[in-house]
Parts: sequence; C-alpha cells; structure tokens
Amino acid sequence: MHGEPGASPSGPPKICSGKREGSALLQEVDRCEEAVESGTRALPAPLEEIEFPVSARHPLFPPWRLPLKLVAILLAFTFLYSFLRDVIQPSVSLGRRDFYKVPVLVVNKALPWTSITILALVYIPGLLAAGLQLYRGTKYGRFPGWLELWLTMRKQLGLLSFFLASLHAIYSLCYPMRRSYRYKLLNWAYQQVQQNREDAWVADDVWRMEVYISLGVLGLAALSAVAVSSIPSVSSSLTWTEMQCIQRTLGYGALLLCTAHALVFGWRKWAEPGSYAWYTPPSFILASVLPLLALSAKATLLLPCMTRRLTRIRRGWERPRPLGGNQRQELSVTSY
Repeated sequence: MHGEPGASPSGPPKICSGKREGSALLQEVDRCEEAVESGTRALPAPLEEIEFPVSARHPLFPPWRLPLKLVAILLAFTFLYSFLRDVIQPSVSLGRRDFYKVPVLVVNKALPWTSITILALVYIPGLLAAGLQLYRGTKYGRFPGWLELWLTMRKQLGLLSFFLASLHAIYSLCYPMRRSYRYKLLNWAYQQVQQNREDAWVADDVWRMEVYISLGVLGLAALSAVAVSSIPSVSSSLTWTEMQCIQRTLGYGALLLCTAHALVFGWRKWAEPGSYAWYTPPSFILASVLPLLALSAKATLLLPCMTRRLTRIRRGWERPRPLGGNQRQELSVTSY
C-alpha cells in the first residue's frame, strides 16, 4: 500500500488518488455540491439512500392508530347525534336558528359522552377476561385474538379519555364567557321583572348544579391520578401492588364518579317527555349505558363467591377436567 501513488504513510489513502474509483467519487461529490448550490432537489441515488433511510418511512405511533380511529368514530357519532337533537330538531319543529350552539354547546356534549364511553371501554375487556377465566375454570389458555388486541389498547384509550375529559372541563369553564349566555342572562332578569318576582331561587336546580359539578371535579381528579401513573417515569417508581391499586381502585372510582356526574346532570329529565326530541333519548342516558354495564359487572365480580373463586384461579387452581385436554399456556394479563 505504501508504494501506491497518493498514499500517505501515516493514514488511509486519499480520495484524490489516481485510481478510477477515486475519480468517480470526486465527480459524484461535485454533482452533489452543484445540486445544493443551485437549489435543486435532484440528488444522486446513493445520497438519497443515506438521507432517507428505510426506518424513516415507518408509520408513526403504531399503538395509537386503532385507538385514535375508534375515538374519532365515536366522537363523530356523538357530535352528529347532539347536532341533530339540539340544532336540527329546533330548526325544523320550532323554526329556531340555533346554529350558534355548534362550536361550544354541541361540542361540549360530544366530548364527555365520548370520554366516559372510552373510559368504560378501558375496563370492559378486563371484566370479559375475568369472566372467561371463571367460565373455563383456569388461567391457562389463550384469549381470543380480538380480546388480546383490546387488552393491549387500554392504556391508549385511558389517556384519550382523560384528554377528552380535560377538554370538557375547559369548555364548561368557558360557558359564562359566551355572548349568547350574557344575552340569556339579561332575558332571564327581564322576565323576572315582568313577572314581579323578587327571588328566582329554585332549590332543585341549585342542588343539581352543586352536586354534579362536585362529582365532575372529583371524577376528573381521580382520572388525572390514573393518567399520571401511566407515565413511564412514574410507573417505574411504583411497586406492582401500588400500580394495581391506582389503576383498579382509582380507575373504577373515576368511572363511578363520572357516571354519577352524568346521571345527576340529567336529574329528572329522563322522565320528562319533552326531553325525547323526535323520540330520541337524551345524550346522558346513552352515555351512561356502557359505564353502568361495566360497574354492574365489576360489582358482580366483587361478590364473595366470585372473588374467592377468581383468586384461586389466578393463583394456579384449575377446575378438575377429563384427561386429554389441550396443553396449558399461561396468560400474561396483570390487571382487570
């Protein structure tokens, strides 16, 4: 190597050697410099492969794609349902133009409905898994593919539920800032003067508002604690028992508080015929269906007979079976 032209005794051969490969590489570098100076984007194929590796073309956030699609579908459905009841129905039946409700009121009905539905979907797969273990009498065996996929999406669904709940709280705080609210407040005051009423206090409405706001704040606080515990830096500092306590106890507590928040918001409207516009139920009734099912199933599993049997199964006990069954394969599910 030392006898070749252009070689350096103290380092590798220089690029400006007399070899044919060195001349070709110099010409390639010159073309790259000319392309950069002229502002063109046409670069040689080898440089394109270096600047844009195959790994850069991988899809972004693969675990979030399916949860985001599910949330988008639910949000679109709840928005259209609220839009139909609160805007289209008054416009067709009463001739009112209530399209000003779309940016805040309609959106703020779709957000909590989607949030509490997604929160219920976080805990329903764990309940189904527990029921399947009780039915089989063993913790060995694989879950169906759709249930395994559902179980892996719980973290993403929970964080999206917390995000929508936070947006709902911010939208609710903006209610007094709306110009339409100020006009309605003046109309209410004028109507009170016209009716010669000195006091407009309605104890039923006052108690309803106080209770459902308090429940909503407590539910959001519990959901915030669950969301914070999902951060890797926080979860790594917690023991398995502490993590399960937060995810189970506070998680179901948040679901219970949010469901009570929705039901108290509705108060007696579920029994009023005027609440069923075009024979459609109010949104708070539909929003409470899945959470009530999840809470009822959890309450059933908390019965002593169910709890003892499920605890034994999770510790390795199996229901006696005839010989010749399939080979056991332990599940890796940590929380229900």
